[in-house]
Amino acid sequence: MKDLRIKIHDIRGKCMVYSKGDIIYLEKGYNMDLKKTDSVCMHSLASIIPYHLPLSFGIKPADLGLNRKSGDDTKAYVQCLDPCEYTGGGTVTFEIEVLD
Repeated sequence: MKDLRIKIHDIRGKCMVYSKGDIIYLEKGYNMDLKKTDSVCMHSLASIIPYHLPLSFGIKPADLGLNRKSGDDTKAYVQCLDPCEYTGGGTVTFEIEVLD
């Protein structure tokens, strides 16, 4: 299983938890390394959980429909569930990088 580095790629609106560039680090796809992790919003995990195991087992992001534009087979993109236009919060886009 591979490690995953989840980076806050973009924020639309204003997120109370994350700042652009923050990192969540998962060892072997499931063990969160709190020393390498900046912050975690429990709501955001709902967007990450369906994909962390397939990515850590080597399924390509494009095969999961998570990256068809950049051509980089190591990065997937998902976003949190907060529709900032309606809640006044922030919609966060996560870049999930599969590490060797």
